Amino acid sequence: MGLLTAACAAYASLAAWLWLTLAQGMFWRTDVRLPPRTAPARWPSVAIVVPARDEAEVLPRSLPSLIAQDYPGEAEVILVDDGSTDGTGELARRLAGEHPGLPLTVVSPGDPAPGWTGKLWALRRGIAVARTAHATEPDFLLLTDADIAHEPDSLRELVAAATSADLDLVSQMARLRVVGVWERLVVPAFVYFFAQLYPFRRINRPSARTAAAAGGCVLLRTTSAVRAGIPDSIRQAVIDDVSLARAVQRSGGRIWLGLAERVDSVRPYPALADLWRMVSRSAYAQLRHQPLLLAGTVAGLALVYLVPPAALVAGLMTGHPAVAWAGGLAWLLMAGTYLPMLRYYRQPVALAPLLPFTALLYLLMTVDSAVQHYRGRGASWKGRTYARPSDA
Repeated sequence: MGLLTAACAAYASLAAWLWLTLAQGMFWRTDVRLPPRTAPARWPSVAIVVPARDEAEVLPRSLPSLIAQDYPGEAEVILVDDGSTDGTGELARRLAGEHPGLPLTVVSPGDPAPGWTGKLWALRRGIAVARTAHATEPDFLLLTDADIAHEPDSLRELVAAATSADLDLVSQMARLRVVGVWERLVVPAFVYFFAQLYPFRRINRPSARTAAAAGGCVLLRTTSAVRAGIPDSIRQAVIDDVSLARAVQRSGGRIWLGLAERVDSVRPYPALADLWRMVSRSAYAQLRHQPLLLAGTVAGLALVYLVPPAALVAGLMTGHPAVAWAGGLAWLLMAGTYLPMLRYYRQPVALAPLLPFTALLYLLMTVDSAVQHYRGRGASWKGRTYARPSDA
């Protein structure tokens, strides 16, 4: 009975990897970059909105890159200081004085109203300022996090892509920092898992039903934001980037998501505990706080990522080559589909076989996210804890 169970699990895992490799939108490819683009006849106006809460550590490396944008049209930066206690607002003003370029406005949203997450409350204030500060509304809004650094041509390329392809939302997943041991082990896998859940090619089809965005860098048409009711329509969302993309798509907008080449996150995650908090703070919210979805996710992660190496070892040790071959082939497909992401992050290929261990970490982070939720400490970030939407 034990052998039969092991064989069934090994074959099921291999079948899952064959399906993922061939039928899940080619999620493993990392060549989805900004679509072909040409300069528009008239460069649209843009307001760059940056929600920031206690970001003094990273702001010196990110805000100057926004102020220094080489953009041919009208553009401005609006930083929303969301109740920071580390001098974020004062630092932003000082950086603007030291780095000439786009004009900077620093505003405060006040405490979030009931039913709002802090980031979306800050975005609401920033978008309102952008739409009312001048005689005409900006044509586009660039919503970007305070830890995201942009190359000087980033805004220009984003706008050119949106106007050339008539897109309502263009989002790039910033290249996250990968320096320390734990960052090397966990960060590329984070993006790999995200692409597996939300295959970029599938999202970018004109008739797509799948929707997602990367919250660190989202260029959004102002008219589309108004039509979709952004951010009011998603005010309770903890996974705000995916919710934003879905709202735009539901309202008839065209969206695009890909990997960035010249947009980088400068936030450090030097210890495993830092990465653990990053994932666990919202993992159970991603599962809509549903115990059945949690159980299914844990079982799925175990089958897809943990069974292959276990089956290979078990088959070799017990002298059952069919089990070993099934587990080994599944593990090989897993590692092979992970290689493009490792290359994108300029990491050694030797990390590819370690993906089952990283998946185990993510499994434990997801379970911990649920445990923290039921202890009343779920979906927390920088001193704020959010209830599930139905309880907000």
